[in-house]
Amino acid sequence: MRFNNCFCTNAICTPARGSILTGKYSHKTGIKTLADTIDHTQEQTVAQMLHENGYQTAIVGKWHLGHGGVSEPHGFDYWNVFPVQGAHIDPEMIEMGKRKKFDGYSADIVTDSSLNWLQGRATDQPFFLMTTYKATHDPFFPNPKHLHLYTEEIPEPPTFNDAYENRAAAAAMNTAKVGIMHQKNHLPEPIPENLEGDDLKRWNYQCYMQNYLRCAHAIDENVGRLLDYLEAEGLVEDTIVIYSADHGFFLGDHGWYDKRFMYEESMRIPLLVRYPREIPAADVSEQITLNVDFAPTLLDYAGISIPDDMQGRSLRTSLEGETPADWRTSMYYRYWMHLAHFNIPAHYGVRTERYKLIYYYGEALGAGGAINRATPPEWELFDLEKDPHEMYNVYADPAYAGGCRGIEERNWNGCGMNWRIMSKTEQWSYHLPCEMTFATCP
Repeated sequence: MRFNNCFCTNAICTPARGSILTGKYSHKTGIKTLADTIDHTQEQTVAQMLHENGYQTAIVGKWHLGHGGVSEPHGFDYWNVFPVQGAHIDPEMIEMGKRKKFDGYSADIVTDSSLNWLQGRATDQPFFLMTTYKATHDPFFPNPKHLHLYTEEIPEPPTFNDAYENRAAAAAMNTAKVGIMHQKNHLPEPIPENLEGDDLKRWNYQCYMQNYLRCAHAIDENVGRLLDYLEAEGLVEDTIVIYSADHGFFLGDHGWYDKRFMYEESMRIPLLVRYPREIPAADVSEQITLNVDFAPTLLDYAGISIPDDMQGRSLRTSLEGETPADWRTSMYYRYWMHLAHFNIPAHYGVRTERYKLIYYYGEALGAGGAINRATPPEWELFDLEKDPHEMYNVYADPAYAGGCRGIEERNWNGCGMNWRIMSKTEQWSYHLPCEMTFATCP
């Protein structure tokens, strides 16, 4: 099954990986930014629970949740992970607590290590393996053997030359712009001489995308090697395979790269799940699905009780072809790392099946690595049905006040007034100063 509307709840590496492992949001795990780490004495992971219930467990590749003591990969019989982000070529890795240098390309090395563990496992016990690649993370260094691929010109996305009009100031503030990405050493090639302006932006984009796709090609090859192993060993029918990512990525959309924003390209993640015994082939789901759902799904299939503090839900009923009647129709997102790295204000919001409401609250609030400099608060509202590329902020548009049935009472009290606003499902009471006007439903 392919899930077309799967999202992460915090589009940055460390907290997203924490949510995948624990089934919880960042504000529950305390893993909010890249400066945070996991504490296995405080947080129970899906790996620990499977291990305690007789599963052989391993993780190979990117961990990015801290090193040493309570932050080491816990609940895994075997682990071989990159220090922090890791390198694409000839990477150093930490194998069971010992640092080792490996020769070759990271995706090949991660797959070799994964296959070695699979081949040495006890065949009479179930297993859980996380294979987590460095690619396609920047800087975009491909496997040298793939340099001949994707040499044709890559089409630019329709929002490539976004002027950031009709949006909150946060869009223009973002410095993760393709036109200047060479300044942050994110490209594997030196820029040609005498390039500037739009010509430089176009060259950067082609360099970025061609090498990004080469990195993705390495993942494609190596996922194929893992699937071939399952087939050769007769394990296909009995093995759940989940293919996903920790966050989305801007591929020139809005003229950006990287992630972090609550915009679609950043928060939307791929999700493919294969389990021939129970999942119909080539099925598609449009339901809102989250990375916090992965852990409870695996526990459900393994016959292990899902802890009450896990905030995600099992996808098992959905994977069998039936969306539960009480399934979520909206989701919550939050980015905490205020102004760090790319000058993006901290924000949170809600996405429904049609609308997205974002509040840029613009404060560090003590989050690790965030910059303690306030930015003006702003709101964005997008109608995703009419504006799928999120180009027009309709927060102040009176046409989008239609959720209100009107004002039940207006009581003037000196300089202020009390409004009680009735929506279709609930009511809110507000005290507004007399100089303010009410334009949209909160």
